[in-house]
Amino acid sequence: MYKTDGNLQTAFAGESQAYCRYILYSAKADQEGFPELAKLFRAAAEAEMVHVRNHYGVMDAIGSTRDNLLAAATSEHREITSVYPAFLDKAIEERAERARITFNFALESERVHNEHFEKALQAFKSGQKIDNQKYFVCQVCGNLTAGAAPQKCSVCGHTAEKFSEVK
Repeated sequence: MYKTDGNLQTAFAGESQAYCRYILYSAKADQEGFPELAKLFRAAAEAEMVHVRNHYGVMDAIGSTRDNLLAAATSEHREITSVYPAFLDKAIEERAERARITFNFALESERVHNEHFEKALQAFKSGQKIDNQKYFVCQVCGNLTAGAAPQKCSVCGHTAEKFSEVK
């Protein structure tokens, strides 16, 4: 099963990326006035998500809510302590300014995501519930806020209009 486990992980990653690509392609097709092509991309994205769900299920990668909170917090922590700092260093070294900006946005936003997951995990461990509140995501940098959209994004500096409420 060792090779099959690796293949499942590779397939999961590939299908996840295809899902994301098709969602982005759909938005571009809509923007360019091709709603029929946007719909095709969204349909393909939904099909890819079925593959993602199937592969992840076979991998037994979805645990209890507590396990999933721990996995999310651990993943976010790894991104802010090793992944994005290394990516940023290389982008700076190579003078890849656009990459530096997007990696910095991700790093700073992931710090916020990690705080939310850590807080939720601690509450969950102690038997408390977190508040059922509204969440807003900055569409420029990916910053996540709870309660209300801020007047100014703490990561990229854009105004509240750039935040979308998560439904």
